[in-house]
Amino acid sequence: MATEEPPGASTGAPNAGSYDGLTFVSHMIAGSVAGTIEHTAMHPVDTIKTRMQALHPPGHSGSMIARSSLREVLRTVVQKDGVAGLYRGVGAVAAGAGPAHALHFAIYEWAKESLGGHREGLHPVETAAAGCAATVVNDALMTPVDSVKQRCQLEGSPYRGVMDAIRQMLRHEGIDAFFKSYRTTLVMNLPFTAMHFSVYETAKKLLCHDLGDETLRVQLVAGGLAGGCAAAVTTPLDVVKTRLQTSGATDPAKYEQTAVLPTLRQIVREEGMQALWQGIKPRVLFHIPAAAVCWGTYETMKSVLRGD
Repeated sequence: MATEEPPGASTGAPNAGSYDGLTFVSHMIAGSVAGTIEHTAMHPVDTIKTRMQALHPPGHSGSMIARSSLREVLRTVVQKDGVAGLYRGVGAVAAGAGPAHALHFAIYEWAKESLGGHREGLHPVETAAAGCAATVVNDALMTPVDSVKQRCQLEGSPYRGVMDAIRQMLRHEGIDAFFKSYRTTLVMNLPFTAMHFSVYETAKKLLCHDLGDETLRVQLVAGGLAGGCAAAVTTPLDVVKTRLQTSGATDPAKYEQTAVLPTLRQIVREEGMQALWQGIKPRVLFHIPAAAVCWGTYETMKSVLRGD
């Protein structure tokens, strides 16, 4: 639980003092562990979501995948690529999720403290703003990782692995290929994180009020609720992001602009409104347990580092 500090105890510098009983570095350690466990554990579900959302040429078997059920996509992936196919690109996630989430959670805690989010009572606006501040930094690190990961996850991916994907992207498309969807990712993740963090902190405090204590069960329930709600609402933007990140491997000339609204309008014009909701089931099924695991691990690591 948050510790109360006298007015003026917080400073503007991230490395000054402590907040919620831990230093900036300790929050980084807890966030790094939580992010790595979350993304590696949920990678198979993310692979299915990516294949359902990605662009495929007419006649390609992937164009049927986009219209298939979750179970059918899972069966197709395992039949064609084996169980290992569900983990293609996991190396990029394992390498990038730790540092990205380390900064994400540390900056979030610092910003929440600076904005007064650790005070008693409900402060959804402060926690939402703190989450958005952390997202700007997190996405700058995770967008290149996500771009490589999703290209490796594609059916019939032309890349032999993570390092081959990085080399090919640099050789044929340049450094811009890694950040092609950064603006889209921010447009998606800012409302996602605002809802996710505010729902989590609010649900956690309400559950603690009813149950009398902040247990792991409370953290898991609050995290799952927050992740599922945020994922469902932002699915159309996630489809746009996936198309921009994977188009270089499927149809490089398909989306000439990297702006969100023109790409979104193009998808609706060519494929209909339903295309924006492709992959919503695996996306929500990914984020409910992913958020539960991430928050549960993060809060547990904080307790361990505090010596609780």
